[in-house]
Amino acid sequence: MSFFKKLKDKFTTSTDNVTEKFKDGLSKTRNNFTSRVNDLVARYRKVDEDFFEELEEILIGADVGFDTVMELIDELKMEVKRRNIQDTVDIQPVISEKLVEIYQGEHDDDNTLNIKENELTVLLFVGVNGVGKTTTIGKMAHMFKEEGKNVVLAAGDTFRAGAIEQLEVWGERVGVPVIKQAAGSDPAAVMFDAVQSAKAKKADILICDTAGRLQNKVNLMKELEKVKRVIEREVPGAPHEVLLVLDATTGQNAMIQAKTFKEATNVTGIVLTKLDGTAKGGIVLAIRNELNIPVKYVGLGEKMDDLQPFDAEKYVYGLFSNLVDKEE
Repeated sequence: MSFFKKLKDKFTTSTDNVTEKFKDGLSKTRNNFTSRVNDLVARYRKVDEDFFEELEEILIGADVGFDTVMELIDELKMEVKRRNIQDTVDIQPVISEKLVEIYQGEHDDDNTLNIKENELTVLLFVGVNGVGKTTTIGKMAHMFKEEGKNVVLAAGDTFRAGAIEQLEVWGERVGVPVIKQAAGSDPAAVMFDAVQSAKAKKADILICDTAGRLQNKVNLMKELEKVKRVIEREVPGAPHEVLLVLDATTGQNAMIQAKTFKEATNVTGIVLTKLDGTAKGGIVLAIRNELNIPVKYVGLGEKMDDLQPFDAEKYVYGLFSNLVDKEE
């Protein structure tokens, strides 16, 4: 059974709203990427070296990342030989299958958040300004609130003008308290207050915002270390997640940010925003494969519930749904 047939059986009859979100959210990438692959398949009758060279260019153009593309092409060449694939049409489902395999690789970790039961869970958000960090925090707070959890937000980005107010707006919108101090305060002091407040309120989840200044990496490292030290002292084992927010529309720039933050702190997962706004959604694969950090959530639109847990198969279905739906 082809991989497209498996995806069709799994998703095309599904009434799952999340599957539709992946399909709609990846429409720009799908229209760009799949149409170029279709054009390539139409122009080549057989799978040869020239075909692979052009496929390479298409994948790099979709921000899949050079190293990941080279790995994928090598895998495809081996698979073409193993299955004795001659016709280019037959390689399309194999591409989608290999994309899922490359994402999952040998990683046995799942994409779920490390949420503690019956005790305070602390989520620390990091990322540069403008990537949608505060919006993501607001949407995640809403998600937990809908699950019936008691949520508190900490306004730890005390340096950016308007950051505290922006988080307060989200707090009001979602209906959760925001712990803050005056602009320019020590972020570690805000975290201390936030942890004490979360404990007093018997909160389930404390979501902490931080400043995202990359101009001086040494300062960033020191600040994040200090913040983490305070949190860990007050809640042993915390923060339970350090989530790096990246903007999918910035492409390779997002990769540079990810590398910097990975050096500065122990990032446990990525939240990739604005995936619906880019035609280069292959960045998901590059991040996972080249940085070995799981993408835990993706932003697939503007609505409150458009922040969704990442699923590799739904992602690939979103990329190839027009071909999957045609599968006989």
